Order: sequence, then structure tokens, then C-alpha cells
Amino acid sequence: MPSQSVGELLKSKGTQLMQAPRGHVRFTGHDGADTLLNDLDGHPHAFILASIMDRQIKTEKVWEIPFLLKSRLGSFGINRLARLSLAEIRRLMTRPSPLHRYPQEMSLNFYEAIQLLVRQYAGDAAAIWSDRPSSADVVYRLLQFRGVGPKIATMATNILARDFKVVLSDYFSVDVSVDIHVKRVFARLGLISAHASNEQVIYRARALSPEFPGLLDLPAWEIGRKWCRPKRPNCRACYMAEFCPSATIFSHS
Repeated sequence: MPSQSVGELLKSKGTQLMQAPRGHVRFTGHDGADTLLNDLDGHPHAFILASIMDRQIKTEKVWEIPFLLKSRLGSFGINRLARLSLAEIRRLMTRPSPLHRYPQEMSLNFYEAIQLLVRQYAGDAAAIWSDRPSSADVVYRLLQFRGVGPKIATMATNILARDFKVVLSDYFSVDVSVDIHVKRVFARLGLISAHASNEQVIYRARALSPEFPGLLDLPAWEIGRKWCRPKRPNCRACYMAEFCPSATIFSHS
């Protein structure tokens, strides 16, 4: 099957996810942690702060950090967080055990993020997306946080639009957030070469879905995490197997 058609199938799956009604997003599998992250009305900053720290450790672990900090502090209200010094945040992040692989760096990102939220958004993180902004506006606003690059900014914007059903005026600037899973799946589906750069992945997604490139992100990520593993992929379980040029190769290996 031509790569354009394969891309359309992946895009179709992404469209289904986008059009599904809003549900309770399962970030961690831990009820308390997920409830906090889903509370965009009372604690929208929990989602932002978790997004900022999402790197270099298992996804479920990093998204649990706001809840663990709340347990250590006794509260996760923005006013309480705003009164914490950097030294206090570092203690919370490291004792009795580190919450992140890089607790010192993440403590600084966390502290600076709270200061920015208070200074620029009056402590209400929802103001980042509540005025029906363009996707470029949301990505730009997220890029203002320390430690946030295009990958995290587009990931967070995509979750807001796709999972939380936050309405934006457009979705042009929501790119795929390239990681090892997305890149591997794109390559095995024949959408990119095996040695493609991250930029090539991004622009391939833009070509396949110009109005919303990020539609391809979650389907590719889930395929890579669940079935399309680096070794011994479970092609039979993958809904793209019938159309994947690599599935035949793996089934005979």
C-alpha cells in the first residue's frame, strides 16, 4: 500500500480519538494522580507542571509527580505552591526519595513555572488555553516555561485538544511529538526512512495531515508502545498489520 494511504489510515485513527467524547484521561493508572491531572477547573496547573517534567523517566511515573508532591505538601493549590521557595521545592522533590531522575533540574523548572503562572496568568494555568486561542498561541505560551521545547509544548497542546477537548481556533501548529515509538512506527510503516531525522518525521506528519499534524501522534505512539516493539513486534495484534510493509518481514523472521 502506498505510504500516503498508510498515512491516511493512521490519520483516520487519530480523527476517531479526536472526535470521541471527553472521558477521564488515564495518565498513570493511579486514581488519585489521574483525578488531579484531570481537574482542569480546580488544578489546571497540575497538568502543566507534569508536562514540564515529562522527560527521561517512564511516562506514568512523571505524571504521578504532582500527586506525590501534593501528598508530601498536604496541598496542591496554586497559592500554597507560590509560597514555596526553591529550596523547599527541592526538599519536596528529593525527600524521602527522589521523584525524578533529575530532581534538582526539575525542581528549578517547577519553581520557575509557578512563578510564571502567578506573574503572567494570575495563578490560573487555564488562562493559557481558555480564550479559544490559535494552536500557535498555545504552543508559544508553553514554550515560555523553563525547560519546555517544541516536543513538550506540542505534546501538551495535543493532549488539551484531543483528550480534554479544549477548543482552539485551529490545529495547524500541533505537531507530532517525536520519540522513539513514533519514529519507529513511522519508519516501519514506510512513511519515513529508517534513518530519518526528527525534523523529517515532523514534516512528514505535516504533509499527511496539514490541518492537524498531531492527529498522527497518539496512534503511532500507542502502536509503538503496545505492539511495534524494537524486537519481536506483535504484528498480529496491531490494527495496521494488514497495511504495514514491515509486518510481512517480521512474520517470516
